[in-house]
Amino acid sequence: MENSLLIGLSRQTALRNQLSVVANNLANMNTTGYKAQRLMFEEYLMPVAEATSFQEQDQNYSYVLDYGASSNFDAGATSMTGNTFDVALGSEGWFAIQTPDGERYTRNGAFHLDSTGQLVTADGRPVLGEAGPLTFGTEDADITIAEDGTISSALGVRGRLKVVQFANPQTLTRIGDNLFAGNDPQPADGIRVVQGAIERSNVQGVTEVTRMIEITRNYTTVSKMMADGDELLKKAIDRLGSVQA
Repeated sequence: MENSLLIGLSRQTALRNQLSVVANNLANMNTTGYKAQRLMFEEYLMPVAEATSFQEQDQNYSYVLDYGASSNFDAGATSMTGNTFDVALGSEGWFAIQTPDGERYTRNGAFHLDSTGQLVTADGRPVLGEAGPLTFGTEDADITIAEDGTISSALGVRGRLKVVQFANPQTLTRIGDNLFAGNDPQPADGIRVVQGAIERSNVQGVTEVTRMIEITRNYTTVSKMMADGDELLKKAIDRLGSVQA
């Protein structure tokens, strides 16, 4: 019975972590360019049952382990904003961002100019062009961003957004602030940049709420099972005590 309680506890722990992931998805439902997460599970077989006084042969016990989270990299809906420096990717790829820890990547194209005329993210990190950070002067009027990411103004071509891709996006690591770290980025092929638009989160609110209800119900069921098992264990101990007396 102690083993059954431990199995139930492993399931509760996995459900609690799953609920945290779902809650985080819901919290970022309106975060530009956010990618939903899913928790991954595997079975762990305990090779030998522990501390049993029964005569039957020991058997493997199956525990639940959550060993990581995967990301859903499907594109979110494109929403038109009309802002000159807002851009969305209507194709695969990632915008390159400069950070103190090196180059990082995002699908959040809500960009603007800072006080120095540099193109930056919402939290002030420089957006990279193919030749480095992009900076504009007071004479850069009528700025347009072409489908291939080329930025032009009244003074001519001012640069091109650096858009990269990865052979396996699941190798990307979340580092917070809607940024990802990745190795071996390659120039993206066939990109389609949409000026005056942003990519919404790909979180499906109804789906996540439904999943949260399901997790809560499962947690309640496991809790009841563990409580019933604990009660049976207490009765067995009391009965054993009576026989020994």
